[in-house]
Amino acid sequence: MSSTRRLTVAQALVAFLARQYTERDGRRHRLINATWGIFGHGNVAGLGQALLESGASATPAKSGTSATLGTSAADMPYFQGRNEQAMVHAAVGYARQSRRLSAHAVTTSIGPGATNLVTGAALATINRLPVLLLPGDVFATRPADPVLQQLEVPYAGDVSVNDALRPVSRYFDRVTRPEALIPAALQAMRVLADPAATGAVTLALPQDVQAEAYDWPEEFFAERVWQVRRPRPDLDALDAARRALTAARRPLIVVGGGVHHSEAEEALRSFADATGIPVASTQAGKGSLPHDHPCDVGGIGHTGTATADELARTADLVIGVGTRWSDFTTASATLFQNPAVRFLNINITAFDAHKMSGLSLVADARTALEELAGALGTRFHVEPAYETEYADDKERWEHRVDAAYEAEDLDTRPTQPQVLGALDTLVTGDDIVINAAGSLPGDLHKLWRARSADQYHVEYGYSCMGYEIPAAIGVGMAAPGRPVWALVGDGTYLMNPTEIVTAVQENIPIKVVILQNHGYASIGGLSESVGAERFGTAYRHRADDGTYTGAPLPVDLAANAASLGMRVIRAKTVRDLREALAEARAADVPTGVYVETETADTVSGAPPAQAWWDVPVAETATRPSAVKAREEYDRQVAARRRHL
Repeated sequence: MSSTRRLTVAQALVAFLARQYTERDGRRHRLINATWGIFGHGNVAGLGQALLESGASATPAKSGTSATLGTSAADMPYFQGRNEQAMVHAAVGYARQSRRLSAHAVTTSIGPGATNLVTGAALATINRLPVLLLPGDVFATRPADPVLQQLEVPYAGDVSVNDALRPVSRYFDRVTRPEALIPAALQAMRVLADPAATGAVTLALPQDVQAEAYDWPEEFFAERVWQVRRPRPDLDALDAARRALTAARRPLIVVGGGVHHSEAEEALRSFADATGIPVASTQAGKGSLPHDHPCDVGGIGHTGTATADELARTADLVIGVGTRWSDFTTASATLFQNPAVRFLNINITAFDAHKMSGLSLVADARTALEELAGALGTRFHVEPAYETEYADDKERWEHRVDAAYEAEDLDTRPTQPQVLGALDTLVTGDDIVINAAGSLPGDLHKLWRARSADQYHVEYGYSCMGYEIPAAIGVGMAAPGRPVWALVGDGTYLMNPTEIVTAVQENIPIKVVILQNHGYASIGGLSESVGAERFGTAYRHRADDGTYTGAPLPVDLAANAASLGMRVIRAKTVRDLREALAEARAADVPTGVYVETETADTVSGAPPAQAWWDVPVAETATRPSAVKAREEYDRQVAARRRHL
């Protein structure tokens, strides 16, 4: 007879999670390295008590090192959050920095604590990043209905607010009996560790079940290692890819986040060196090649470089590696204009490999690139004239970057590109730069010179305002000792500044650059371009006519950050900014740099968009701005094509 251990469901889950590992290329990582939590009546007596018993004050293992470094097998380190959405963002930042081999769990109470997880869960799933969500749920036994914070659904007795997490989770289960935890937990780990299926995983835990005791088989707590597979491409598909490539005259590689997730950067570099094919990057793929590699032509699509976008317009074969072909990448299906263009998609998911009617090479990115290189041998290299063409274009673009970064007068207020230029002169390959929303992602994609594979961390799958600060904390946990920068505009800062308190509490020395431009700069520009005249995008008092066109609001974001415990340096000029950034980089405590930026209307800003993005414009309107915008829209949309 096998031995058993009597534990509550919550205690058993914590003990189980502490013994789960991933392994890839012979390196082992703890799968769930820590748990974030905010406690309420739905989880305090269950998971809260279980975490207390587990030794939650232990220091979690650094990702990528020995799987048990700093923690015993029974420990489940705990981190205290301030906002449930932000806890998920921190966990996602940690998972991305850990190359998806290690993740965090997040526990909340029922009600608003649980529904606050939805945005973070969507972000994780869209970006294919693992996070384990453990929301409390209403009583499974229903001794009293409704309990505090319970949503009553007249047509269904088994629905709770946690069901809102179903469409944004890659796996969802509600554990209504203790013994049901065993298959649910195993399925959860399977999905988290699967590179093709990973994303947010939700185990909804009724509060009474969490506290219920059960005799668990000891086998449930045995150490498990989940192999993170590197599937090889089908040989026939590989041969078709080889033939397509050898027939191409103007091939272009477009790399996405899958290159980073599979640690395929060296394989990509070798492939580019051998073939001379230019490499453009999506937001998630930027940094796959360092900016100074001869084949790197920068970002592609609506926020891309002129170099990459011109190559895309004339390419006859586009090789997508680990990209899901979003509308920003394809310029809303207007970018790839060569009548003969075809696509070859290397992706670990068949769903993404099928897109653009491409030849599908369903495989791990690193393995596929290595095997495709082997199939080509030394028989393929692009024509020298093609290499010269994109090298010259790249050099011209670099001059435009220099011009955007340059500040002739150091005693003036900087533009946003000049802020990036000041940071560009300071960082090394050790620094990690984080951003997600606003006008900064576009400027970064066009202008930033990535120096290492993991320096550029822009979340643009969900482009979620408020991601940056908590994500920086997660990245700082995964990469201790490295300078981690969160770049935020005032709109993003006001969405989610509360985790500054967590950074202070845990003494994670993130560097937060707060750019004050008095409104939603990105949407303001978009609003103007579609004839909406920047309506509702400025942070200003109401004027006499009822519009938000009065004086700027007297909001002091620097004082706000300081009130949360962060050291803040104010910079008024380019000269001040350079000194402040250097001081922040050297700091060993959480430090903010606050600067008001000049608008591009008065001084040189970033180069404009080099490709279109489809945002529908009013088909009928009385205001001249909208009428004119519709005319431009109709002109642009005529270039859209379906790749069939």
